[in-house]
Amino acid sequence: MSEIARRDGWNSDPKRPKLQFGVGSLVLAVALLAAGGSLSFVALRGPAPPATMDDRVRAVAVTLRCPVCQNLTVADSPSRLAQEMRRTIASDLQAGRTPEEIRGEFARAYGQWILELPAKRGVDLIAWIAPVLLLLSGLATAAWAVSHWSRQGLAVLTAAGEVEESDRVLTSADRSLLERALASDLEERE
Repeated sequence: MSEIARRDGWNSDPKRPKLQFGVGSLVLAVALLAAGGSLSFVALRGPAPPATMDDRVRAVAVTLRCPVCQNLTVADSPSRLAQEMRRTIASDLQAGRTPEEIRGEFARAYGQWILELPAKRGVDLIAWIAPVLLLLSGLATAAWAVSHWSRQGLAVLTAAGEVEESDRVLTSADRSLLERALASDLEERE
């Protein structure tokens, strides 16, 4: 067996190439799972609740579109109407109304288009479900591709169990060239 085959984890049987995963791969997989779990936890927990009245007003105002400015929220719009809407939100919050009640009042006055986020019911529910379904289908496709790739291996076996010459990853000439290059690189380092 060549140095390349031993270093890359190839099986000694050239007819059945098999990759072996080492400790580094396991550590990388655990690190990726830990990072993904941490990000999921933070995303599901959501942002901290607003502490000051200005933060509370902003939290409601970013969920409403400005009727005057195109593509701006009430929180970001410099228009007089948006300033008045922010004052109304502040007075309603001080009066003890909930953000949902305030948004509902604006939706009744201006229509559902004033809400930045679509409602989580009816046809608008598609806007909430579609990204999750797309993400899950992408993950399933990636898992299938990796599974299919690892089952099939890097070379295709014929019905007789032999590797077809055209399906080898490296030709023998390429392999010997690569081995010479690696050997000269090792000699230069020593």
